[in-house]
Amino acid sequence: MMSVAVRSSIVALLMTALPYPVQSADILGDQRPSSAESATVPGASPATRVSGRTSVIDGRTLWFPIGRHKVRLASIDACELPQWAYDPRRHGESAIPKPVPCGPLSKAWLKRTVGSARVTCIVRAYDAKGTLLGRCSVGDRDLALEMLRVGWARVTSSAPAEYLTWQNYAMSARHGMWATYVLDMREWRRKAVDRTLARRPIADFNLLAERESEISPPFEDARTRPTRTDR
Repeated sequence: MMSVAVRSSIVALLMTALPYPVQSADILGDQRPSSAESATVPGASPATRVSGRTSVIDGRTLWFPIGRHKVRLASIDACELPQWAYDPRRHGESAIPKPVPCGPLSKAWLKRTVGSARVTCIVRAYDAKGTLLGRCSVGDRDLALEMLRVGWARVTSSAPAEYLTWQNYAMSARHGMWATYVLDMREWRRKAVDRTLARRPIADFNLLAERESEISPPFEDARTRPTRTDR
């Protein structure tokens, strides 16, 4: 029989070996598999329910690793991870505004909202690439609505009226990306050649100068390119 003292020492040692922070949405200590009610999920019928612990891929996408389900939050869009926005406030004498990593910030807010909780998604459709589209929640908190409320997501054409109300609130309060100059995400995906995480902010400054549509305050400073000094 193992003594109480020895057992206590082993437990203490194991506790010190746990990764930090333990509540990160990327750390999956709960190894219960995600569940999908109604058949297996690539052939699932509408209104499939997927539930479990998740990792956060970006500001609108979750990964259920045990069940291998990738679910995108329906009715919203968010900056891609390599995408940059710009702070309209001037900092010093620079001709180019300060870059804002809107992709990582969007992911960080979704990760903060999810925390270490179990997520439940009601999946009703697929996108063009076959990714599941669902309305996901932690308890009674709608994750898409939370992202809209803090301004790190925008509605799509199929969004419910409640989502649009919260987007209008975030826009008027200048929350999140609505306080920046940011390119429409669909336009960014069409035009961005370099989509690696090493993408330089100036690339998105140039895309803003040639934008086709506007979802943030008019980016007047991008209408005139800065004078080049490297040649």
